[in-house]
Amino acid sequence: MNAALLSPPSRADASSTPHTMPAAPARERADSVPISIAELVSHRPYLVRFALRKLRDPALAEDAVHDVIEAVLSGRARFGGRAALRSWLTAVLKNKIVDTLRRGDLQHHNALDDDEGGEGAAYGVACQQPRPDEIAEQRQELARALAGIDRLPPTLRDAMRLRIVEDRSTESVCAELGISEENLFVRVHRARKQLLS
Repeated sequence: MNAALLSPPSRADASSTPHTMPAAPARERADSVPISIAELVSHRPYLVRFALRKLRDPALAEDAVHDVIEAVLSGRARFGGRAALRSWLTAVLKNKIVDTLRRGDLQHHNALDDDEGGEGAAYGVACQQPRPDEIAEQRQELARALAGIDRLPPTLRDAMRLRIVEDRSTESVCAELGISEENLFVRVHRARKQLLS
């Protein structure tokens, strides 16, 4: 057998092959697979459509795909050959989209929502869920309010706990405490007044 066919191509051979990306000599890894420019360009329309679905802005989609192609051509992103080229390029593009979102180029919608036309897909819809700091603040306020209710006199505390905290009906609270509706309203009013002072 010819030894030239079995040996890997030298650097001179690799650089003379048309449409093959030259590897950076200082950062070359054994597990990187060269990608031809033609292969890269053939995946560009798919990548632009994918980015447009996620970002919903043609200019940002083009920028993200350009960043992917630039990263591949400059050697910052290396294809190891462990997955299909399109899958790997899509993964690199997803990371570029996340970078775009972190920079704040896109606001007011979830660009990583995969279901088109699904919940949250409408452009300009803000998230209705409270932020973690708001949840913590609400929990602290609730703890303070419950501690304040526990410090009320027993008649006011029972009226407040049953009617407001447990959200029971006026009739059931009045029956349990053996008081009239007017008396219940007075007790709840006085309890609220003491809690606010």
